[in-house]
Amino acid sequence: MKEIIPPPPIVQNEQQQIQELFNKFVVPSYGRFDLTFKRGQGSYLWDVRGKRYLDLGGGIAVCALGHANPEITAALVEQSRELMHVSNLYYHAPQGRLAKKIVEHIAPGKVFFCNSGAEANEGLYKLARKFGHDEGRFEIVAATNSFHGRTLGGIAATGQDKVKKGFEPIMPGFRHVPYNDLKAVEDAISPATVAVLIEGVQGEGGITPAKPEYLLGLRKLCDERKLLLMIDAVQCGHFRSGRFQSYQRLLEGVDGGEAFLPDAISMAKSLGGGFPIGAFWVREPYGDLLGPGTHGTTFGGTPLGCAVALKIFEVIERDKLADNVRHLGDWLMAELLKLKNEFPQVISEVRGVGFLIGIELAERIPAFTGLDKAPSIQMVNRLHEAGLMTIPSGLRVFRLLPALNLTKSEAAEGLAIIRAEVKKLAA
Repeated sequence: MKEIIPPPPIVQNEQQQIQELFNKFVVPSYGRFDLTFKRGQGSYLWDVRGKRYLDLGGGIAVCALGHANPEITAALVEQSRELMHVSNLYYHAPQGRLAKKIVEHIAPGKVFFCNSGAEANEGLYKLARKFGHDEGRFEIVAATNSFHGRTLGGIAATGQDKVKKGFEPIMPGFRHVPYNDLKAVEDAISPATVAVLIEGVQGEGGITPAKPEYLLGLRKLCDERKLLLMIDAVQCGHFRSGRFQSYQRLLEGVDGGEAFLPDAISMAKSLGGGFPIGAFWVREPYGDLLGPGTHGTTFGGTPLGCAVALKIFEVIERDKLADNVRHLGDWLMAELLKLKNEFPQVISEVRGVGFLIGIELAERIPAFTGLDKAPSIQMVNRLHEAGLMTIPSGLRVFRLLPALNLTKSEAAEGLAIIRAEVKKLAA
């Protein structure tokens, strides 16, 4: 009988020591999985024990070019040798060039840079309040099951009660109505309403894309009522749909779709590919609403962050990664739908667009019943054991949010792992 040799104690100790540091010194605000990572390369991660994982979670839609991308590293090193930070009291070329690049991919307007998606959304709230201030309008209509960040403004805007618990009283100024329900938005408008805020594809809410008629109807309604239409594209933006913004993909071939334009868009995540940077774009003629002294940030739009974001744009455009997302995303969706049809007792629905794919688990899967953890968490844990990284979303959905340069062979590898686990659950 072959002797089973345990991993070297030093490796076991490394994971334990790292987790003990977290337990002792890090605020316990996250429910972390029992994984400790050491390095990454492309679409793969390795934990401290040396186990390799295919990463189809992408750091929750952040790692646009995968892990340890050499071109991002080179951009960081090159820019850091020249200029890292001067503050927003001054001008520097990378910020101006990045703003121009974003505007060219949307429409005429202006861009504010910050550090995260939550900060970008805070900018949208302030933009809306500034827009309606002289008329006493301040209220924003948002959607149930939405997610807009963890700041006090972000949890007020978010349409999920669980994020608000313990932080009452909640900041006033938000009403929530069902997503993809135009009539509900219209009925919620009051004399105090100043804007409508939605995600192009709800991410934390379970990967639910906006319907074309909903988007077009919101634009018409906002024009009629003199409201701003604002889109949180933190997760669904930056080519993840196969176009720069998800609404551009969702409205392809739809009458009036090419003319559609929101008034403001927040972005982050894939914009920096792992380097923290956020931004919001504001269309003409609202780009000057937030004048000197009305909004600011210490680290937003640093030369370093902008250099990285510019390099990511360059690689996406050079390597035609938007096309990769479209074609490979469509293939993944088709294969997952086949899996759903084969095992309806395990998978109830597959939805999404491009590299935003949500797989909804069926109710009452025997292997998941009687356990404390949500089915989505249990499924993600099973996939971890099998060497695949995915992201839970709500109680019964797990997400695929891979790098934009994912290959067909990597996608097939991930699909095979999902299939194997689904088959076990169906047995």
